[in-house]
Amino acid sequence: MGFGYDVHQLKKGAVFWLGGIQVPHEKGATGHSDADVVIHVICDALLGAANLRDIGYHFSDQDPQYKGIDSKLLLKKVMELLEDSGFQLGNLDVTLCLQQPKINPFIPDMKVCLAGVMKVAESKISIKATTTERLGFVGREEGVSAYCVALIHQ
Repeated sequence: MGFGYDVHQLKKGAVFWLGGIQVPHEKGATGHSDADVVIHVICDALLGAANLRDIGYHFSDQDPQYKGIDSKLLLKKVMELLEDSGFQLGNLDVTLCLQQPKINPFIPDMKVCLAGVMKVAESKISIKATTTERLGFVGREEGVSAYCVALIHQ
């Protein structure tokens, strides 16, 4: 079992990628890659479960080849690393913390996208969203955070 946590700052005018899809909103997440916090926590949880370090070890934010990269490519590579190590996904559970926009309408499309990239059944992917009741950086709409637990097996 592995655990992932990630945070990205929100900025007006930035494109907002969540779970591999573009979510329309006045703000988007910023970072070295496309700042898809959902994919980043999935990668970290999977890598941790397989004892393969973390996303930063494999895809350094100091490496220019990853500047602006589509995080779906990172997830595909993580799945290849798991497969090469003899692991398969059991299931994963993501909790996205975001004040706005409401994410529930986008979850089915995220699951379709992620299942395709990971080559697994949608039923193995759980995504939930919550607000922080206007508390903290998430509540002030300064950033987005996410958590993920992943179960893998050989």
